[in-house]
Amino acid sequence: MVWRIDVTGAGGVRLAAWEFGDRPKARAETESAPGVLLLHGLMGRASHWASTARWLTEKHRAVALDQRGHGRSDKPAEGPFTREVYVADAEAAVEQLGLAPVTLIGHSMGALTAWQLAAKRPDLVRALVICDMRASALGAASQREWEDWFTSWPLPFATLADVRKWFGEDDPWVERPSPARGEFFAEVMAERADGWRPVFSRRQMLRSRETWVYDAHWEELAQVTCPALVVRGLDGELGRAEAQEMVRVLPRGRYGEVADAGHLVHYDQPEAWRATIEPFLNLAPTP
Repeated sequence: MVWRIDVTGAGGVRLAAWEFGDRPKARAETESAPGVLLLHGLMGRASHWASTARWLTEKHRAVALDQRGHGRSDKPAEGPFTREVYVADAEAAVEQLGLAPVTLIGHSMGALTAWQLAAKRPDLVRALVICDMRASALGAASQREWEDWFTSWPLPFATLADVRKWFGEDDPWVERPSPARGEFFAEVMAERADGWRPVFSRRQMLRSRETWVYDAHWEELAQVTCPALVVRGLDGELGRAEAQEMVRVLPRGRYGEVADAGHLVHYDQPEAWRATIEPFLNLAPTP
């Protein structure tokens, strides 16, 4: 079961949070379980965490957040889409939903939000999982590549099967067929009058990305005092050397990797992903 809870983010932006598991009979039942907040990456949505959230509910209160500009949350035309507001939104979700001290699990951009929140509010965060996000600056060339990639999308798609095929096979960024990637993007499409289009604005995604792509984030990583696990897919965007350096910089860092997984680690290999992070979560300090 999953149900929606609205959260008020920075500047009054309405955010959709999704809680997984059986609806508790009383609030005390919910608050007795350790809280977990799941933060998707750029272009993602809370539903991408469904398989992870389902097994988390065996021992935790699992909540996934549609971040601003994504999923069912507000997409303010003029933003802002800065790092500060993304972190403030996650902070608001933790506090308004009573999740603290929370375990933050973030993928890609969501992982950056997670470790920035852990650095800013150590009192709120019990543990941290960073999935396939780099701490180094990616630079202007990377942003230009994304601009060109967005322009290459053959919108609108006639069917969801076309979405799955293009993102899973035909996209020039795909090195080998990836059905999981096709499914990932099918979840962020909605049917319009002329066909299937993304639920997000590509312009807003670029604006979100430009607020972190030019900067390195090692300093904030070093400020994370809680236990932290850095996970990479062996074929993902985070290289082994950089991941291990992130672990070294983190005061209480640990390393994990998932074979046969690309950037979408939890989507590519859900069972191996679980086997990698569950032991860490079981060791995390309880409230």
